[in-house]
Amino acid sequence: MQSLNPDPKAQYTSVYGALKKIIRTEGFWRPLRGLNVMMLGAGPAHALYFACYENMKRTLNAVFHHQGNSHLANGIAGSMATLLHDAVMNPAEVVKQRLQMYDSPHRSALRCVWTVWRTEGLGAFYRSYTTQLTMNIPFQSIHFITYEFLQEQVNPHRGYNPQSHIISGGLAGALAAAATTPLDVCKTLLNTQENMALNLANISGRLSGMANAFRMVYQLNGLPGYFKGMQARIIYQMPSTAISWSVYEFFKYFLTKHKLESRTPY
Repeated sequence: MQSLNPDPKAQYTSVYGALKKIIRTEGFWRPLRGLNVMMLGAGPAHALYFACYENMKRTLNAVFHHQGNSHLANGIAGSMATLLHDAVMNPAEVVKQRLQMYDSPHRSALRCVWTVWRTEGLGAFYRSYTTQLTMNIPFQSIHFITYEFLQEQVNPHRGYNPQSHIISGGLAGALAAAATTPLDVCKTLLNTQENMALNLANISGRLSGMANAFRMVYQLNGLPGYFKGMQARIIYQMPSTAISWSVYEFFKYFLTKHKLESRTPY
């Protein structure tokens, strides 16, 4: 849906319509392309992400706000965690998006990695890294600040409460996703190097840089171009962040409880 100049066979007007058309024309499993490479990247990326966030949050809260919770500390901690997370996830994102493009020439994740490496070099996997950070730092700042704020409202004692983690995580993800959609459109363009759009804009070679991506999106689609796929992005982010926070908080509770019990003498 974020494609600036899609093939006539891949023009979608709604999330449901897109899903239905993809399954009908490209096969039932087509919407799951890139799942394996995302799973490989997500494990280490999220381990770094939450470990960094918890440590930075604890340290900065002590500096900024001696008692309670500081939203500034949460925002900065989320931004720092994003630096590590995206360093792992950016190559996986590049491969995933190239596999998912309509009529992609890549038949597997491994073949895609090899082709990109051979034809464009290692830098291609990090061409959108600064753009990814430009998008994800505000995304994660909004995400973490909103999550922590909502937790203060619905779970003031900060105990393990699955319902509160799901609601807070889902709402935080939806708000952050909507606010950063324009940056996501530019990141997608840099990751995919959409040939038809580059030709239409008379760009030879490779497109790089956030400023160039912003200009090209406006040149081809105007202001509405920055909000392509926003509905799909919110629908994707809400359950994603709700699941992520609820699973993380469960294991945090379970492992902390287990650790305390193992220290308690009988």
